Amino acid sequence: MDQSIKIIESMANGRFTYWNDAFLSDEHLELAEMARKFAQAEIAPHADSIDKEHKFPKEIIQQMGEMGFMGIMVPEKWGGSGLDTLSYVTVLEEISVACASTSVIMSVNNSLVCHPITEFGTNEVKEKYLKDLASGKKLGCYCLSEPASGSDAAGMKTTAVKKNGKWILNGVKNFITNGREAEVAVVYAIVDPAKKHKGIAGFVVDASTKGYSVGKVEDKLGINGSSTTQIILENVEVPESHMLGAEADGFKVAMNTLDGGRIGISAQAVGISRAVLEEAAVYSRERKAFNQEISQFGAIQGYLADIATQTDAARLLMRSAALKKDRKQRFSAEAAQAKLFASEACMAAAVKGIQILGGYGYIREYPMERHFRDAKITEIYEGTSEIQRLVIASQVLKGIES
Repeated sequence: MDQSIKIIESMANGRFTYWNDAFLSDEHLELAEMARKFAQAEIAPHADSIDKEHKFPKEIIQQMGEMGFMGIMVPEKWGGSGLDTLSYVTVLEEISVACASTSVIMSVNNSLVCHPITEFGTNEVKEKYLKDLASGKKLGCYCLSEPASGSDAAGMKTTAVKKNGKWILNGVKNFITNGREAEVAVVYAIVDPAKKHKGIAGFVVDASTKGYSVGKVEDKLGINGSSTTQIILENVEVPESHMLGAEADGFKVAMNTLDGGRIGISAQAVGISRAVLEEAAVYSRERKAFNQEISQFGAIQGYLADIATQTDAARLLMRSAALKKDRKQRFSAEAAQAKLFASEACMAAAVKGIQILGGYGYIREYPMERHFRDAKITEIYEGTSEIQRLVIASQVLKGIES
């Protein structure tokens, strides 16, 4: 039997699950159990083929929509589950344990598309798109980065010019997750170049609009089940009602959205770390060397202890940031801390995981090498580790000034 299937079955049968319930209510625990059972039964067995075949998990996403996972924080009146951020990251962690590709599709739709539409969209836009996005009938993407601007969002070149009561968008967006499959896009453009970041506006764009097209589809190191593309905008007409917030609110909308998105990516990183730990622990009990399980060796126990400790610490930071967001408190620094620590802990866990499996960790028969490839992107997208450190340091220094 393929080794990845054996390990998946070991986890699904409850042989090993490393997880704690800090900060979670009984309702959260019930939700986590439901998500865990679904993820291990319906997603994990397909994760290997999703990765190897670069296959978008359409049927799984539809199932997740039916379960309310694609719009967890969207109010019920707009077709969502109406749950809190803590519920969202609890579910997202479980999906990430099973398949990081599937989890980032879910994360983008929830954090980067449904959230800004819910918070800043007009009722017309909510009625037109939010219900379908929250139910999984439609998928969204987030268009901020460009070929020459990533971390420096204010350096974007995409323009929006008002003409005859509509906005005309022109430009190219880069590294767009869900770009190939998305029917709805949240797009940022410059409306007043002289004002720099204060001259940015956000728009909700229907992907069927004339002039909107998908460009290059990237061939990536990991998260291969989610497409990453360029989005090309050529004289794309957008109604005034599709603007997010006021005309000068675009940068604020983008940063607010990314703050929440970073909590989601920290959940993804925690999930990948847990998948590493669970696979490594199961393997260490099955693999024998020098007439004993390798789990008995101090070096292996040390690696497992490090992964477990850092995974727990990352999870606590993630849940703490989620709680601050749910309490309507400022959470930019906490989101950055959670994303920074969880992503770097995830990458470190993957390195140790491969070391525990030895040569088997380096071959594709085992899921560990997939976890290693999937882990790296968590240090890059929705703000690199370097950007997270700038955000955290700025908050520390503001505290001194005050």
